[in-house]
Amino acid sequence: MNRLANETSPYLLQHAQNPVDWYPWGEEALERARAEDKPILLSIGYAACHWCHVMERESFEDDETAALMNRHFVSIKVDREERPDLDAIYMDAVQAMTGGGGWPLTAFLTPEGKPFYAGTYYPPETRHGLPAFRTVLSAIADVWANRRSEAEQQSSKVTEAIERSTGLGASSEPLTETILVTAFRGLRRAFDPRWGGFGGAPKFPQAMTLEFCLRMHLRGTPDALDVVTITLDKMAAGGMYDQVGGGFHRYSTDERWHAPHFEKMLYDNAQLVRLYVHAWQVTGLERYRRVATETCEYLLRELRHAEGAFFSSQDADSEGVEGRFFVWTWDELVGIAGEAVATALGAAPDGNWEGTNVLWRPLPLEAVAAEMELDPEELAAELETARAELFEIREGRTHPATDDKILTAWNGLAIAALAEAGRAFGEVEYVDAAVRAGDFVLTHLRDDLGRLLRSWRNGRAGGPAFADDHAAMADACLVLYETTFELRWFEQARALADELLRLFRDEGRGGFFLAGRDAETLVVRQKDLSDNAT
Repeated sequence: MNRLANETSPYLLQHAQNPVDWYPWGEEALERARAEDKPILLSIGYAACHWCHVMERESFEDDETAALMNRHFVSIKVDREERPDLDAIYMDAVQAMTGGGGWPLTAFLTPEGKPFYAGTYYPPETRHGLPAFRTVLSAIADVWANRRSEAEQQSSKVTEAIERSTGLGASSEPLTETILVTAFRGLRRAFDPRWGGFGGAPKFPQAMTLEFCLRMHLRGTPDALDVVTITLDKMAAGGMYDQVGGGFHRYSTDERWHAPHFEKMLYDNAQLVRLYVHAWQVTGLERYRRVATETCEYLLRELRHAEGAFFSSQDADSEGVEGRFFVWTWDELVGIAGEAVATALGAAPDGNWEGTNVLWRPLPLEAVAAEMELDPEELAAELETARAELFEIREGRTHPATDDKILTAWNGLAIAALAEAGRAFGEVEYVDAAVRAGDFVLTHLRDDLGRLLRSWRNGRAGGPAFADDHAAMADACLVLYETTFELRWFEQARALADELLRLFRDEGRGGFFLAGRDAETLVVRQKDLSDNAT
């Protein structure tokens, strides 16, 4: 076991038996880098990340690669969900150097933490235009030993580039409706009228963007509602939505929402519950209520801690194979449910994804019924019976791993979603679940002085909370107050907002820093200026 064995993060614990001499981020690792004058190899990922698992199997479990890392670098492993401040800094560095981004994030830093080379996934041998990881390691070690000044010049340039956003001042331009209209026009141009969503493959479930479009519809903007309804319908009919167990996968690898990246994240599902609730409130369409309800049921069934808070995510892989838990052969489906139901679920004898079938609903049920010469209502009833049978059979399979750490911000999103769904649908169970989760976070995720904390797992809490933790929990408490009219929730919302101002506000330039004024000093104190997944 290496030094990660004492960590709480499931992602770090996954790496605790690697032959790599991993350190968690902290003064011990940084001091060793300074003392031995070695560059830092920083690897950032998260437990549900498919390519993180691939790079671990290929490189971090390989003795030869580990020996190279141990000889030339101080290697640090970070869970991006526990430390979004570190992830934000070094992802900005990757994007500045490569124009792209993603996880696993691989960065090489000076002992002071300044990045001078960065990328994402590296394969064990050269392929798809990517250099072999061992080649990268040897080249970086050579640069550090023989061309140190080049690395230090590069690190200064990159650090300056990622500091620019922090130096921006507040605009003097007035906030007008023109900003909203211009933003919507840009989205409308990027909208895919056939399959919904924005742009081509891959497609992500952009809940915040669709919320904005729904609000633009309510403000009277023409063509805003169909952006929302087409996208919600196509997502819910796609393989990105779990047609058997409810809940959404992370994103679609194609433009049709058919083939997903199979991990399921708490933040996606929480935000999508709220979006489908709002769509039901605006349109009255029962199908949006059904998706919201099934997703709530998924959260309560599979991501809830015994004491009420919510876990972070579920893996894409099981038994070492991506998607294995969720896919079916044609013969399995026909044997369980018959050919008509298998066809209605978009399956094919040869498979529709890598020789197996990702379940989706590419055709209206009426079209399938007509093709099979069946009554549509009869087929609909068969389909519902089959979904229940498929769920029971699937429960007997090896489940994907669950990242069972509890994050304050993501729980805030889930609490707000469940409280609002419970209020809108008259489902007391959802409201009760939201209250329990709220009580858990505000009880267990605080230090002795009352400072909000970022994460909790198995009785151990993590470091100080960030701006998004305060904001999401303040919002959650406000929704709980609007739902229950218990004054304590209003008071908690106000207290969290006060802390947000005290700890994170930039008094001089406006805006909010990601990390609090009481946090450790890093190379840059970031402000997050763009909508990311959360």
